[in-house]
Amino acid sequence: MNQLSQDRNIERLRQQLARLTPFLSKVEGTDAAVLQELDLETERLIREVLGETSEMAEAYAYAQLGEAAGLVNFPDEAPEGGAGTRDTDRESLNQRKRVLESCIGELEARRAAVAKRKDKDPNLLIGPQVAEHMTPEIRSVHVDVTLKEAGRRMQEWRIGSLLVADGRYYVGVITDTDLARDVVARGLDPSSTPVKACMRKPPITIEGSQPIIEAVRLMKDKATRHLAVTQDGTIVGLISVSNILRYYSGVV
Repeated sequence: MNQLSQDRNIERLRQQLARLTPFLSKVEGTDAAVLQELDLETERLIREVLGETSEMAEAYAYAQLGEAAGLVNFPDEAPEGGAGTRDTDRESLNQRKRVLESCIGELEARRAAVAKRKDKDPNLLIGPQVAEHMTPEIRSVHVDVTLKEAGRRMQEWRIGSLLVADGRYYVGVITDTDLARDVVARGLDPSSTPVKACMRKPPITIEGSQPIIEAVRLMKDKATRHLAVTQDGTIVGLISVSNILRYYSGVV
């Protein structure tokens, strides 16, 4: 993730923290629906900027339990609306605040680490990773599927490429450009010609940990608009020119 993205995500977390702050000073009479919506947005944001498996997302979810527990009446506890409940609610809100502050601190530490690495090696390529902007849902067809069927699936799924599989492995890629060019230029019958007659093989791959700029360079070198994204050698998604343009349009 580049510095611009890190700065933006830090600012987004700070905005969530600012939205939470008023609840800390007014525990009693808090609008539960508004707080619940804030919690949902915050959890989504934490997972987005720190990853789906981030411990911070789990910590924020646990922080909310304090409030829920405070609404349960046990025989030896204060009645609903009493001081005990308000204390529990306040502690739950404070826990949320601490989690958000920890998220901000983690991102700031990452930003500092990147800056330090860049200072040591000015030629080091640092930027948003391919995996952060790929399409994780893999759409594929079998090598013997017809060009017409491949085109129908692209239209149905609103995508511009499909991985081609032979039953066990991905052996190629077929794109909407391939379909249009080959069917017209070579006079092929799309109803009877199999995908394997027009696919590009093997799939051109890039590791998800690579910066997006490397995907741009590879697309240019290989004259392709689509790359298969790998993790430890296994294809886990696809990235296209459209994905990259969406990223850069957001930066601009």
